[in-house]
Amino acid sequence: MIFEDIHHIAIICHDRKETLSFYVDKLGFKIISDYRRIEKNDEKIDVEKGNLRLELFIKPDAPKRLSYPVGEGTGLRHLAFKVTNIEAIVENFKAQKIRVEEIRRDDFTGEKMTFFFDPDGLPLELHE
Repeated sequence: MIFEDIHHIAIICHDRKETLSFYVDKLGFKIISDYRRIEKNDEKIDVEKGNLRLELFIKPDAPKRLSYPVGEGTGLRHLAFKVTNIEAIVENFKAQKIRVEEIRRDDFTGEKMTFFFDPDGLPLELHE
């Protein structure tokens, strides 16, 4: 295979403060670089947790994401994180006021899963 691993995932966000509060303070990612791109009128913040690196692009004027339940656009649908104790994580998210759905079973695997959402409404999945 030509690919070795996933290098990073890029996410477009609207508000720097809300985005960093969510990904860094609440989810525990560490900032590894932070750039203001004058020519593109945005910011690029790289964050990392374990072997997962996210590029967070702060673009206040970016169009809103088409998302559930209105409809979905083509492209990346969601990110899924593998966890070992979904109940504890969901309770932690609720305590932090992170929007999270109730735990349910995956229709195909029967495994426990749920969705939670970043400040811009990007669906993120927990899968046990």
